[in-house]
Amino acid sequence: MAQRFLIRHAHGVFTGLPGAQARGDATDLRIADGVIAEMGRGLRSQEGECVLDASDCVIYPGWVNTHHHLFQSLLKGVPAGIDATLGPWLQAVPFAFRRGFDEKRLRVAARIGLVELLRSGCTTVADHHYLFQPGADHDAAALLFEEAQALGMRFMLLRGGATVTRQLEDSERLHQPPETLDQMLAAVERTAARFHQRGPRARRRVAMAPTSVHVSLPRDQLKVVARAARSLGLPLHSHMSESVAYIEYCREVHDCLPIEYLADNEWLGADVWLAHLVHLSPREMKLLGDSGTGIAHCPQSNARLADGIAPAPALARLGVPVSIGVDGAASNEAADMISELHFAWLLHRAHAGAQTRPRPEGEGEAGADAVTIEQIVHWATAGGAQVLGFEGVGTLQVGQAADLAVYDLDDPRYFGLHDPGIGPIASGGRPRLRWALCGGELVVEDDAVPGLDLARLRAQAREELRALLRER
Repeated sequence: MAQRFLIRHAHGVFTGLPGAQARGDATDLRIADGVIAEMGRGLRSQEGECVLDASDCVIYPGWVNTHHHLFQSLLKGVPAGIDATLGPWLQAVPFAFRRGFDEKRLRVAARIGLVELLRSGCTTVADHHYLFQPGADHDAAALLFEEAQALGMRFMLLRGGATVTRQLEDSERLHQPPETLDQMLAAVERTAARFHQRGPRARRRVAMAPTSVHVSLPRDQLKVVARAARSLGLPLHSHMSESVAYIEYCREVHDCLPIEYLADNEWLGADVWLAHLVHLSPREMKLLGDSGTGIAHCPQSNARLADGIAPAPALARLGVPVSIGVDGAASNEAADMISELHFAWLLHRAHAGAQTRPRPEGEGEAGADAVTIEQIVHWATAGGAQVLGFEGVGTLQVGQAADLAVYDLDDPRYFGLHDPGIGPIASGGRPRLRWALCGGELVVEDDAVPGLDLARLRAQAREELRALLRER
């Protein structure tokens, strides 16, 4: 029987809902059977409840990370890629090291990434894993689900891969044999049959996610793959329009822009979300909005690789579902949701201000309201659950899954805040996580993951990193 909790005396609660509903009046939450049973003030404890005193704490929904690469947790700060743009970085970092990820190393990397996310208050992770080669001696999909389950997190496998070798990896040093189309589709069907769950408060889901669909599949396979996914009830995901190279390639090879290419091949819709979407024409933005196609906005990775800034606020105004993805630690050396959201909040304000021009009357300042903290929280919670298809997840409301983070603002960086509720996003850092719950189960307590030996994980990371470097 699931444990019952009463969390009370919180300073404030963010709900994950949009607009005026973004902040709740409640200070207390009652949790039973994995869901939020009651919200209010001055709730009295009931027999059998575990009472958690959240005085001086703020409560947020558990973050929903919609695009990650967990294997890259052992590829942070690789010198050869630290000052490289996307293409050279791909060659110097993930392509150069991917052969070294056997079952043991992938498990350690996944655990590092999941723990890092969890300790930032993230309870749902969608991992875009694309290391699937014919004849592999381990089931990477099963391994990733196992690691997430061991930590009590919701997990979605974005099953990547390719059926062609792209130009960037077409060398003896970087080449990895691709799957055939039949192999890819059969593997996705097997994985979905084993792990994909539907209905409210699912714990595990699967998406069809060719790595970068415009180069990972030949044109005649795009509709085949999209239709296969939809016949299985699976959503679609891919990298798209991350850098100007996407535009150059699509114009040269397909005689159109990237989103136009997807529209022509049944790769847009409410069951599709795309990572990055930095470089978009007005027509492409309209196509995304009209079709209900979502975005996994990855601002830190895009800045780190000099890709640019995705027009997330403008897309949101057009009706595009916006979510937040941390992306891989190899292009985001702080791969956690708090730093991602703090950066997103600042970035779009800076970008909006940079677009303003002086006016003769001296009233040209603008942009400080380009995105609000409430909007950022919505993108990273309810927005994420929407694009991933997790029903009953992503907001703090009665009847919703009890996925939440209770932050204790006990660090000097939060002292003096007139509105402590905004502290985790506005002040950044990593506030102490007094508790995190996923599905009503404690997954973090007093900033520690129950049962996790963090010192041992650090030692394993060092061991695997040294071995990875020796093998090159």
